[in-house]
Amino acid sequence: MNRIMQLIIAKNRYGCIWMFKKRETPFAGCVLLDGPVFSDDRGVFKKIYNEQLFLDAGVNIHIKEQYFSSSYKNVIRGMHFQMPPFEHDKIVSCVKGSALDVVVDLRKKQPTYRKVYSVILNDIDNVSIIVPKGMAHGFMALEDSTILLYRVSTEYEPTSDCGISYNSINFDWGISNAIVSSRDLSFCPLSDFDSPFL
Repeated sequence: MNRIMQLIIAKNRYGCIWMFKKRETPFAGCVLLDGPVFSDDRGVFKKIYNEQLFLDAGVNIHIKEQYFSSSYKNVIRGMHFQMPPFEHDKIVSCVKGSALDVVVDLRKKQPTYRKVYSVILNDIDNVSIIVPKGMAHGFMALEDSTILLYRVSTEYEPTSDCGISYNSINFDWGISNAIVSSRDLSFCPLSDFDSPFL
């Protein structure tokens, strides 16, 4: 089984097959996990996290905190991260609507330093993105009431909370009338950020 695509298979107590497909990205440690989607006349059921299946896929994240955001269409949130010693790994999933999810590598020793990766997350597929320590994360809501679920490996620490300007990352968001908070607009540009991450 190659490292580019890995199938992790387990049976639940009802005999159903659960599968998570791991997809690598160009960024070390940043991967996509495609989870199972089951539908019937009642609706849809998705499994978005299982500790053992994540471990089997090489994703070892001890979740300390969970939260979610709900955003109107054209809202951009980002680019967020926590500084050492409170940096964290993050698992992001879209449970309603759709979003253009974006990460920037802030790790100086990586060949992808200051480069950008993006993916569409939505409530139809069951795709989660793993954002490792040392990467900034943000997104743009593509629909009203878009809900993203975040699971992180450290608790929120206000003194460590940080970000870089979303419009300084050499990325075309495809929009000119974005809704952005005053806090996110106050972040320094990527070119001025002296990264502590290696």
